[in-house]
Amino acid sequence: MTTVTARGLKTTTAGGLNHALPPMRLYHKAKELGIWNPKHIDLTNDKADWHKLSDNERDVILRLTSLFQAGEESVTLDLLPLIMTIAREGRVEEEMFLTTFLWEEAKHTEFFRRFIDEVTGAAIDLTPYHSESYKQIIYKELPDSLNALLTDPSPANQVKASVTYNMIVEGVMAETGYHGYYAMLEKNNILPGLKEGIGNLKRDESRHIAYGVYLLSRLVASDPSLWEIIEERMNTLFEPALNIVNEIFAPYDPMPFNLQIDEFFAFAMNQFQKRMSRIEKARKQTIEEIDKMDV
Repeated sequence: MTTVTARGLKTTTAGGLNHALPPMRLYHKAKELGIWNPKHIDLTNDKADWHKLSDNERDVILRLTSLFQAGEESVTLDLLPLIMTIAREGRVEEEMFLTTFLWEEAKHTEFFRRFIDEVTGAAIDLTPYHSESYKQIIYKELPDSLNALLTDPSPANQVKASVTYNMIVEGVMAETGYHGYYAMLEKNNILPGLKEGIGNLKRDESRHIAYGVYLLSRLVASDPSLWEIIEERMNTLFEPALNIVNEIFAPYDPMPFNLQIDEFFAFAMNQFQKRMSRIEKARKQTIEEIDKMDV
């Protein structure tokens, strides 16, 4: 009889799961804070509000929503190579969190499509709202960097994938957009169902970004030379990510809802700088220190 070698499954060894690791702490948060159902959000008042909006107000909401919708579908489609890479390294705690990550991205995709269908009734192709900078990142850089892990899951490629996904798409584009969108809805007291959904999304995305900071910090602590790849990737993608804001504002004069472009830029820059500073510290830290970081 052939003897089958043990797989070394972590949860049947004496060590078990490490609940103190940042991804496990995020996993436990996701179980508590990520349980919301897009179908249970009441959109009744949103439908009434929609009919009261001007044409330009509707247009900017459709424009922003189309970017969120395509972005959420894209990250849902593109996350699997990273999950596979982490799984093959036997990092079960990280993979457990990433299962909630993927599930939440799927719910975000569902929520925005529900808003489009039930509130706006826009049974049209919304892709013309996708600007050139947006397409560069969402259509090309995001899938290319994640799919590269299928053939080369090296630390360098993990860095490129995480910077693209977690730091740029989520940490600059999505977080900045959701911050501004939520503030717009709150200030104008409109579309309460959409505002509720975006509030849920913001909490979900904060966990996703926290994982990206952890992953990049862990990789840099293991090999400080990877910091140069992070800088190069961020410098390459940060400009087109910010340019998306310019492309959103360009068609309108004046901008509906009195949205201010400087507020978008200031928020994006502040969040970007904080996370870059946190990851840069990992060059002088140990893995043990990274595994105790706040998330």
